[in-house]
Amino acid sequence: MRILLNPLAGFLITISVLGLLTQIVPFLRRAYGGTKRLLDIITAVLALIILSPLCLFVAILIKLTSKGPVFYSQIRAGKDGKDFEIYKFRTMKIDAEKGTGPVWAKAKDDRITPIGNFLRKSRIDEIPQFINVLKGDMSVIGPRPERPVFVKKLEGQISDYKKRLLVKPGITGLAQVNNRYDETIADVRRKVKYDLLYIKKMCFLTDFRIIVATLGVILTGFGAR
Repeated sequence: MRILLNPLAGFLITISVLGLLTQIVPFLRRAYGGTKRLLDIITAVLALIILSPLCLFVAILIKLTSKGPVFYSQIRAGKDGKDFEIYKFRTMKIDAEKGTGPVWAKAKDDRITPIGNFLRKSRIDEIPQFINVLKGDMSVIGPRPERPVFVKKLEGQISDYKKRLLVKPGITGLAQVNNRYDETIADVRRKVKYDLLYIKKMCFLTDFRIIVATLGVILTGFGAR
């Protein structure tokens, strides 16, 4: 009798655990979604306050080393493909794409200002995007937002590219700490794989690991252009 009960008990326990998990996982997903937005707001406010002296210093450097405004804005594709205006410290000369049209930045790009290379490698140029986080257009962590013209082009060349628009774009992300800057379609394909992996594995632990890895990227200048 005991021999028959043990397998039966094990089966019932397994079914109970699986049933419990089916209830817990959706709850954790909902809790993560709500808490992520709250953490985004707290992080953005603290970052803008703490980094305000640095931002002032950077603004002065930009004005002293090149003509044009301190800040630069550009239309990017956000969650569900909705366009929004992203903010950055200006790192390129005025009308940098006047003769070329929309193109990706490259190594030793002569369109970049004297201080622009440093701002890009240190990721300081991304600081104004905390304003985008406060506005709700972006999250601290998520796939990097691309320009609509490139989104339209890449959707036809890379399968599942559009799936990276299922979540809010981020200031940093799994692709940014593992993949170099986009220069070829192969680079973008690798980035999309990381973006989709992040969407699949989104949780507090994943976000924490990305934040830690981002600090390493800032210190080394990995993938910057």
